[in-house]
Amino acid sequence: MTASDLQLLLIARLIRESGGTSQTWRRALGKVIVRDIATHAHCNWEVRPNGTDAQRAAIERLLDDVRLEYSIVSAD
Repeated sequence: MTASDLQLLLIARLIRESGGTSQTWRRALGKVIVRDIATHAHCNWEVRPNGTDAQRAAIERLLDDVRLEYSIVSAD
């Protein structure tokens, strides 16, 4: 899975679980940052959520689950 694939997956799940639009969640989520697997062996990606407190909370809850399924991604 690539970083852009992961971003699309996250946005789709946020819409399904919390409602809203893809544009709103794309802004709140931000970019998926891919780190070097040599230094981040367990999970090589992260996001820096923006948005409201409720949006950030929804994103953080989702990230916990998604990291278990997709811990390693490739850059685009």
